[in-house]
Amino acid sequence: MKVKLSQAVKMFFGNSSLEMVYFEAIANALDANATEIEIKIFAKALNQPETLQIEISDNGEGFTDDRYTKFSKLFDVDESTHKGLGRLVYLCYFEDVKVISYFNKTAKRIFNFSEGFEEEKFKIEEVEERTSGTSIKMTDYVPQKIAKGDYIQPKKIKQRILEEFYSRLFHLKKKGFSVKIKIESIIEGKKIDSQIENSDIPEFTAIELSSRINLFDKFDLYYSIKEVGSEDTSLIAAISVDNRTVKVDLISNENMPLGYEMVFLLYSDFFEGKIDATRQNLTISPQELKEVQTLFRREVVSIIESFIPSIRKRNNEVKVGLVSRYPHLSGYFDADNIGYVTRTEILKKAQDEFFKEQREILDATSLNEEQFDKSLDLSSRALTEYILFRQLTIEKLKKTTDENSEAELHRLFASMRKDGRFEKKDAIDDIYRNNAWLLDDKYMTYETILSDREMGELVETITSDEETRDDSRPDIALIFSNNPDNKLPFDVVIVELKKRGISLEENIKVITQLKKRARKLMEYYNNQIQRIWFYGIIEFNEEVEKELTDDYIKLYSSGKMYYRETTVTISLTPEVKLPIGVFVWDIDAVINDADARNSAFLNLIKSKFIH
Repeated sequence: MKVKLSQAVKMFFGNSSLEMVYFEAIANALDANATEIEIKIFAKALNQPETLQIEISDNGEGFTDDRYTKFSKLFDVDESTHKGLGRLVYLCYFEDVKVISYFNKTAKRIFNFSEGFEEEKFKIEEVEERTSGTSIKMTDYVPQKIAKGDYIQPKKIKQRILEEFYSRLFHLKKKGFSVKIKIESIIEGKKIDSQIENSDIPEFTAIELSSRINLFDKFDLYYSIKEVGSEDTSLIAAISVDNRTVKVDLISNENMPLGYEMVFLLYSDFFEGKIDATRQNLTISPQELKEVQTLFRREVVSIIESFIPSIRKRNNEVKVGLVSRYPHLSGYFDADNIGYVTRTEILKKAQDEFFKEQREILDATSLNEEQFDKSLDLSSRALTEYILFRQLTIEKLKKTTDENSEAELHRLFASMRKDGRFEKKDAIDDIYRNNAWLLDDKYMTYETILSDREMGELVETITSDEETRDDSRPDIALIFSNNPDNKLPFDVVIVELKKRGISLEENIKVITQLKKRARKLMEYYNNQIQRIWFYGIIEFNEEVEKELTDDYIKLYSSGKMYYRETTVTISLTPEVKLPIGVFVWDIDAVINDADARNSAFLNLIKSKFIH
């Protein structure tokens, strides 16, 4: 049966990487009992991928008739540890793969492996007696770019080859074989080389793990830890599968102990044959993989902490830091993995567990005593989460500069425009989008808040039925009522914001804007509206304060605020003027006041959660 190679390549190696070309060639060379392998990489320049060429040669037994027959037929393998597909990866990257192989002392086989490859198309020549071996030269690079520079850098390739073949090279070394792999690149005329020798394979310590995934298969862990310079820090944790290794993420890069070269290899008959055709993924169930990772990580962590005692102290400090920063998740953190998996992963897992328990309580039709106690605990944690969110918002405001737009500043107070209407009945759903508490916690008792919505909508909301055409947009309008049954009359708060770093003239415009809002709203004063407050929030400086001091009274709080009573004319015939009060508030005073209020809650919470 013929197999169309182009389709097979797409089917099995759709997610391949260039390094797999090296892996396949080395695996075949070792299968052919090679002890010397040489990789040569050439490219005129990184931005000229079409010039990339790779030649891989070895001193193995060569393409004997039997080996060539197996090479020519996909899936033709001797045992389960072979997949019979690896060579297809060559065609993912190169259109032409020329093979020259010496075997049986005097035979030379030449053939091209390409999309149109046919088993019968080869040439055999008789040559003078010589050592056997094979050379594979790959040209006509297919992709439009070299995806990753690491794939053609000898030092990086060496590391990846070791990661992939530690298991096999270790066993060859134990049996007394000496394997040498040379890697050379000439890119833009610059020659760089590296090599792998037996000395690169450490002397491993072996231990049998007491835990089992099943009743039958035992698990052995081989490990090596040695001190190196911080620039040579590395950690390889892998599972040995069919004489190859599959990397397992046990310790994140951000938690890597500096100054150590560590290798951990997990062996078990349990893994035999459990790898996909491309040798990229284990073919075990998600639950089995989770159990393997848990077992593997637990043993690795124990070994690392025994060799590097300072790691345990560091991890404890990380845990204390997490509880301090996220006290509502205390007790949900995966203590065994803190300091090994990423901080983000630790937080996500704790948050997921927290939400899971919340759902269980909320979905319960009735609560027993244990569930009731848990509901109280969860409620306090939910409140803590909200207080922490508020603190995060405050910290973001503290970091604002004149580089931040007015819209960016505004969005920290409340969502805008189409998302900028908040109703009392939806307060719980809107709690993380509406930060009116920044102005004062009492402002969270609103009936309606309009953020960057049209003035006409504000009037219609207050009057319930009157339509008015006014598309000007107050930054924030807050509407309150102390009469739940008949909401009229309302209290109204109007807030105008200005960004940091603007001119005096632009800052003072906030007063003009407030008077404009007042002129519109005072028409409804003593009817639909009983009280109105007008706030302008700007960044204070000496120039601004000098301007305000002429007409405004300075008020004292946790920051700076100026107040003035003035009048606005709402009608000329007859002439009607009404008094209004205008507050001009320093943005830093708003932030510091909110911080002081929130910190009181935060400190109380920390005193309860952190011991």
